[in-house]
Amino acid sequence: MCGIVGVVSSAPVNQLLYDALLLLQHRGQDAAGIVTQLNRKFFMHKAKGMVRDVFRTRNMRSLPGNCGLGQVRYPTAGNAFSDEEAQPFYVNAPFGIVLVHNGNLTNAQALKAELFSSDHRHINTESDSEVLLNVLAHEIEKTTRGLPLRPRDVFEAVRKVHLRIKGSYAVIAMIAGHGVLAFRDPFGIRPLCLGRADGTVLLASESVALEGTSHKFERNIEPGEAVFIDLQGTVHAQQCAEHPVLNPCIFEFVYLARPDSVMDGISVYQARLNLGESLAKRVISTVPPNEIDVVIPIPESSRPSAAQLAQLLGLPYREGFVKNRYVGRTFIMPGQSVRKKSVRQKLNVIASEFRGRNVLLVDDSIVRGTTSREIVQMARDAGARKVYMASAAPPVRYPNVYGIDMPTAEELVAHNRTVEQIREIIGCDALIYQDVDGMKKAIGSLNPRIKGFDASCFDGVYVTGDITADDIARLNASRVGADENAEDNSRLALPNHED
Repeated sequence: MCGIVGVVSSAPVNQLLYDALLLLQHRGQDAAGIVTQLNRKFFMHKAKGMVRDVFRTRNMRSLPGNCGLGQVRYPTAGNAFSDEEAQPFYVNAPFGIVLVHNGNLTNAQALKAELFSSDHRHINTESDSEVLLNVLAHEIEKTTRGLPLRPRDVFEAVRKVHLRIKGSYAVIAMIAGHGVLAFRDPFGIRPLCLGRADGTVLLASESVALEGTSHKFERNIEPGEAVFIDLQGTVHAQQCAEHPVLNPCIFEFVYLARPDSVMDGISVYQARLNLGESLAKRVISTVPPNEIDVVIPIPESSRPSAAQLAQLLGLPYREGFVKNRYVGRTFIMPGQSVRKKSVRQKLNVIASEFRGRNVLLVDDSIVRGTTSREIVQMARDAGARKVYMASAAPPVRYPNVYGIDMPTAEELVAHNRTVEQIREIIGCDALIYQDVDGMKKAIGSLNPRIKGFDASCFDGVYVTGDITADDIARLNASRVGADENAEDNSRLALPNHED
């Protein structure tokens, strides 16, 4: 999962790109990069780390120009520890193209071989984004045939790209001397939107990056659609897919996106309130409300769901955990023992909210169960009589292949286990999960135009229709650190997640 941004403006864009990336930092903390264009020349700086650490004053001064791209990266494949894997990626022909990408190509290995044997293009990293860039460059080269570039040529190239690549992708590319191109996969799995301010057109993964930089949200990029913004700021758009259908990733609404974003017509905050309402009905059928003294969220994404659940059940809502924002994230910690220690460093209990009470802990989702087990024990150590746990999302039973580096199936606590077996592993007195249909209805009701979601990590249905068991095995093998040692594989690969 990554955050991407692109801009064409009548003014210098380096500060705007930086500010937009800060607003998208939650989508990736591994690396950051910005590229700008001045007089057909690209100026780029990228490195591992958070936005504030990657870009210093001297770096910002070396990024002149009135159009550019940026990305914050959370890796799903390749070498997480190599600066070469950071985006943007660059290719010099045709014209000169730089690209940022959010998503995951499920046929990247086949494309890589095809690019070498048929297209005579070399891929120098393990990143599927470099593969995507070279496919796009090859199709633009074929379409233009050495002639000047026109918007219709760009759209024809994107049409060919859609036919060649599979998986999820939201893409922003900059073509030297011509403008900025953006397009989205035919299922709209990964988000992308467009906004404006005086003299500026801005593209971003989430609406919060528009609003936080004083741009007015205009619209989402449609599934399969391509948008080309020339250097004068004129927006050209065309549908480039044969059978587009909107099936956004439901995990964006459950956890990944910021609550103040609106994605594909759905308020993320309202979606999480609705999940809490649906979850309240599940709680009632498992634990009588009169046996619960207090509802406590596990920071931070679960707060809207927990608050709504508490209100509907007529129970007190309390903050029982304080989060230390200055401790390394648990998902990058190698090994279970290190992660366990990090949980205690990152979360501290307010003992008075637990002592002598039956508490209902609410989390946004449970992936491995490692942190959930530790948090349940922390509640007991603080004096809780009983500890119930509720998840605003259904059991995560299947790997994600569309850009979220979910653990392999064997590492998922819910894989091939009953709820009772999961409860025993976590150690709580009762475990309540959201159900898949309830989740889809809770979120889908906010935009009737959306007829379906990619909910593959919950229901095992991969909306692109091309995923086999062999594909999942291959993608698992390419996971970050998968070819290292077993202890490295124990790290959680969900950005900014507690579990």
